[in-house]
Amino acid sequence: MTLPSHRPHPARFQAFDQLAILVAVLADDGQVIFANAALEDAIGLSWRSIEGSYFQDYFAEPAALQHALEGSRENAFAALRYDAQLKRHGKASTDMLPVHMIVAQTERTGELIAQMLPQELQARQEREERQADQVRANKELFRNLAHEIKNPLGGIRGAAQLLEMEMAAPELNEYTQVIIHEADRLQTLVDRLLAPHRHPQVVGDVNIHEVCERVRSLIVAEFPVGLKVVRDYDTSIPNLRGDREQLIQALLNIAHNAAQVLSERTASSGDAQIILRTRVARQVTVGKQRYRLALELHVIDNGPGVPDSIKDRVFLPLVTGRDGGSGLGLTLAQTFVQQHHGLIELESVPGRTDFKILIPL
Repeated sequence: MTLPSHRPHPARFQAFDQLAILVAVLADDGQVIFANAALEDAIGLSWRSIEGSYFQDYFAEPAALQHALEGSRENAFAALRYDAQLKRHGKASTDMLPVHMIVAQTERTGELIAQMLPQELQARQEREERQADQVRANKELFRNLAHEIKNPLGGIRGAAQLLEMEMAAPELNEYTQVIIHEADRLQTLVDRLLAPHRHPQVVGDVNIHEVCERVRSLIVAEFPVGLKVVRDYDTSIPNLRGDREQLIQALLNIAHNAAQVLSERTASSGDAQIILRTRVARQVTVGKQRYRLALELHVIDNGPGVPDSIKDRVFLPLVTGRDGGSGLGLTLAQTFVQQHHGLIELESVPGRTDFKILIPL
């Protein structure tokens, strides 16, 4: 639904339109004084239809709200919480939106504010908060690991080089070379862990399709036979503000991971496919912020799917479902996307895995 651009409300209500939660300001008899944009979207009615009506009528069990209104008139509580089923206009009678309801008094006599957090949104916000906490914990962990690992590694490598110079038997150099090689490999691993946190973002206007084309060319060059990389672009998407190199690396990590997972299908049937799809998403909530527009970028493959055993942990460092994988690619991709105030969502079943990147425009 396209909402009217002009909403003649008092200035004290204007900020509510920027919230992702559903908000209604009510008189103490339940008559709607104000409904924010998120509530209009959820119910499926314009503010002109909602305001002035009785809010009890929008719930499957109006008695709970009626009880809250009566309690407010008697000053029985400061705030009341309960779960409710919000009716959706024009939908089937069984199509309800489960919400967590908070009814509280405002500073004005005879006026209440009702806040409704869709339970699906609440679960998603909790999941995003856990992911953000995990990224912060990873950052601290990586810094500590770098300090504890890099200094001993340097000493081990230096000692192996000195030992190699002192040894009289050249055939023993094979062993010192193993030490040096493994020390270098661990150094590279630590550097990759620290990469997202070392360099500040270089922010500018980014054309997401230039990013996609760069990634596509790299994947096609590495996997030239048996893998098809399909473009499915919405060319109307405007430029976004971001770090071009970080976005290329994030998308490349996901696409490269998909290409490696498809290697068996590439070799056997030759019908392996990765789809790069761009769309505009509207009225998107990321964290607790609601955005009018967001980039929706999908990386879809027809591989075996992400194993159930790691599906909930796939963005954690060193978690991989592939032999020889470092378990860092998706961790770094998530970090780069979160630095753009976005998120990555995963849906995976055998035959179709979809990594969806959401970044506010």
